[in-house]
This record gives sequence, structure tokens and C-alpha cells, in this order.
Amino acid sequence: MSPLSSAERRALLALARRAIVEVVEHGSLPEPPAVRGALAEPQAAFVSLHSRGRLRGCIGQVEPVASLAETVQFCAVAAATRDPRFAPLSPEELEELEIEISVLSPRQTVRPEQIEPGVHGVRILAGTAQALLLPQVATRFRWSRERFLEEVCLKAGLSAEAWRDPQTRIEAFTAEVFSEADFREQARAS
Repeated sequence: MSPLSSAERRALLALARRAIVEVVEHGSLPEPPAVRGALAEPQAAFVSLHSRGRLRGCIGQVEPVASLAETVQFCAVAAATRDPRFAPLSPEELEELEIEISVLSPRQTVRPEQIEPGVHGVRILAGTAQALLLPQVATRFRWSRERFLEEVCLKAGLSAEAWRDPQTRIEAFTAEVFSEADFREQARAS
């Protein structure tokens, strides 16, 4: 899939915001969006919510089972209401909420040395255990390749060294990441 246009990115961010407001303020799920083009293509994505610079929810769909627009809408609502690490979002939090969307490339099985922190996200699979970390996580925490692999293993409930086991599958992907802040910064710059 080629990169999304600025208009498509804005449309996805607006869709995510409307879905979150609808569910948080009114308790109702929005209708699935009517879209065309890239937004209608099946695509894997994550929606991350931040408040005052801190993570407030993050839910994703790692398989491209629905249109990108439907996936973003579903993940936005889930991040706001069903991330088990956080209480559901309250209406008072909406004003400070910052939405970030990560559109994932297809995953590929790789060797550990092929992973570039900040470029690749990683999914670890070992037996029934699995976990995924987005590329921006390694950048945010300034992790080395080894630390990134250790952290995704720990997230999966495995030992930090499980990535070294030949039976552990390591998948890498890239992500097109954009947020509401990107467009505020562009508006201030122009």
C-alpha cells in the first residue's frame, strides 16, 4: 500500500475522534464509515491515545480483516473503552486527548539482526505466547535492538532471552504513524 495522502490521514483522525466522542459521550457505537480508495482497503492498524504526553489507551488489529476506516474506528473505540490497562475514558478527558494512528505494513518473518529499532515494529510468537510492539516504542525509549526484542518477549510473558530461541518466531513490520499533533504543527508552521 502506498503512503496515505494528507487528506486520508486527516479523515482517519477525524473518524477516530468522532467514534471516541460518540461512545464516550453518548454510549453508542457509530455506524461503519462509507469510504473509497485506500481507506476502503483491508489494512492492519493501531490507535494510540495519549493524554498530557502519557499513554491512555492503545488497541490494534494485526490482521487486515476490515477496511482501514473500519479498523481505525473499531480500534479507536476499543482504545477508549476496553484497554485492560486503563479505566474507560471519561467525557472530561476528551479535550486533552491526543490520537495517534499506526497503519501497519504486512509482517515478515525475520532474523533478529534484521530489525532496525525505530523503523521496524516487532511481533514475537512462541507456542501460544505472542506480543507486539510498534516501531515508535523503541524510539520513545531509545532502546537498542536487543532491548527491544527483550521487551516484546517480556510483554508476551516469556523470558527476556526468548527471542534467541530458534523456536521463537520474530516478525517485523513498518508503520505509517501520524497524529492530530502533526496537523496542529503544520498549521502553526504555515
